[in-house]
Amino acid sequence: MTAAPSSPPPLPATLAALQDLIQVVAQLRSPTGCPWDREQTPQSLIPYVLEEAYETVHALRSEDPAAIAEELGDLLLQVVLQAQIASEQGQFSLATVAEHITQKLIRRHPHVFGDRSLETADEVHQQWEQIKAAEKGESDRPPLLSTALQRYARTLPPLLASEKISRKAAAAGFEWDCLADVWGKVHEELDELKQAVEHQSRAEQEAELGDLFFALIQIARWQQIDPMAALQGTNQRFIQRLALMETLSDRPLTDCTIAELEALWQQAKVQLAQPTGSDFGLADTARLD
Repeated sequence: MTAAPSSPPPLPATLAALQDLIQVVAQLRSPTGCPWDREQTPQSLIPYVLEEAYETVHALRSEDPAAIAEELGDLLLQVVLQAQIASEQGQFSLATVAEHITQKLIRRHPHVFGDRSLETADEVHQQWEQIKAAEKGESDRPPLLSTALQRYARTLPPLLASEKISRKAAAAGFEWDCLADVWGKVHEELDELKQAVEHQSRAEQEAELGDLFFALIQIARWQQIDPMAALQGTNQRFIQRLALMETLSDRPLTDCTIAELEALWQQAKVQLAQPTGSDFGLADTARLD
């Protein structure tokens, strides 16, 4: 028997909980509070904002309600802490943050809060972009594709930015005719990377490696594969195999030869019996740190 979904807590309880959080953060930042919290700046907290965002994504993918609630709380803390620091500096408050996003949502949803009528998600997306352009004073001239792409490159993690950039560019006509052409680009970039590694500078090697990553993301886009989820899966499979190798070995892995590491790797791979994922070995890799 499926339990009925629980209703959200009453508004007074929600506001009281938020007020408690705000007061705790203010106390942590006070002269009698925590030395670490008092030393933080908006810039020093940037790594924590990113870390908490990624941990929230991981929790969402796990579909574990308790983990999701915990990670959303950690992410909310970063918002409240940033607002507290800004308030101390006379810039803005948490109320300002909430008011701005509320007004933005109302402005960009006239089909909900106004008299417009929209039927599909595509129509909503187009309207959102039009209103956004008008707010930024861009509605009186054709939007520049490069402006949108630069925004992605500037504000998103590189892998996500590449995916967004490639999708926008493809929608504007920068697209291959077939998947075989995309594979051709991958092989071209791989050959250029090999050439750079053998004969060119570190900067040129870095450029060619980036080009290869970008080409592989095009394969993901054509096949509707989430490249971030794919790489995260590989990371987890690698860690799982390494952990099993550590239990299988009779001594620390750093004391093993590369041949012994390769044998342990293959044994762990068989025991974990992963149906998909990386098939690379360790025979040609450097010794583990």
